[in-house]
Amino acid sequence: MKILAIIVAVLAATGAGGFIFLALKSQSGTAPGLINGRLAPCPSSPNCVSSEEGTLDSHAVDPLPGAAWEQLPQAIEDLGGVVTDVRDEYMAAEFSSKVMRFVDDVEFRKGEMQVHVRSSSRVGYGDMGVNRKRVEELRAMVEK
Repeated sequence: MKILAIIVAVLAATGAGGFIFLALKSQSGTAPGLINGRLAPCPSSPNCVSSEEGTLDSHAVDPLPGAAWEQLPQAIEDLGGVVTDVRDEYMAAEFSSKVMRFVDDVEFRKGEMQVHVRSSSRVGYGDMGVNRKRVEELRAMVEK
């Protein structure tokens, strides 16, 4: 019984160490930025959503209205994010999870009539719908 307890403790410590490693890894790096004038495509993992044309249905979200551009910095801040880059037609922000401080990148590309959005976790595979929910919360804030 004592050996089983030791094994369980070692496995728990290893798992916790893995989460800490991933959290620290996510805190370094930056958003992918624009690629050929568009937001980067989502990876195959289910921890990313995007409004760019050609995005798989499982990752697709609608773009934001064009008028949202000016409201985005305040909406990002109100949701707990930090704007990290603003250019003429590009904006990037970071959001960190409360407990482990995992970082997600949210990027915006200003189009003629709409604002394209991409929200993605930097590390890991799944996100339990956090990125999609974040985009919808931002949408609700800028469409008021």
